[in-house]
Amino acid sequence: MTITEFNEILDFAVEREHEAVSFYRQLQQEAAFADQKKMLKELEEMEMGHIVVIESIRKKGVKPEDIQKTPNLKISEYLSKELEQKELNYQNILIKAMKREEISYKLYTEMSQKFSDQELVNLFKRLASDEAKHKLHFELLYDDFLSKGN
Repeated sequence: MTITEFNEILDFAVEREHEAVSFYRQLQQEAAFADQKKMLKELEEMEMGHIVVIESIRKKGVKPEDIQKTPNLKISEYLSKELEQKELNYQNILIKAMKREEISYKLYTEMSQKFSDQELVNLFKRLASDEAKHKLHFELLYDDFLSKGN
């Protein structure tokens, strides 16, 4: 893998994170309650933190030990993606967030399987690993929300 290819992949990942930041900013405009806006602002900031992580990868590269195994509760895989017209409430915000992370995880996982260059494989596996952690975060919040009888 060339430095140019490495940077192009990271540029793509950073662009996806910027899209997520915009997504959560837009939802903040649609949110009716201060608690919703606060949570969406936190999600926006989390996505901005992802950009910092990716830029760190740009500087330091990826080693196999950087790739963490994350449990998958598979909650998002069993939930409907059709939320565009549904009410913007806590549960639906979590579902949207889970779905976004699930899509990113699947994209990077599939990309890691399409290349034989071990550096590329490690890079995509690291990006997928980070998305899996974010997905797990939202799945745990969702599970906690449901377990409280909501």
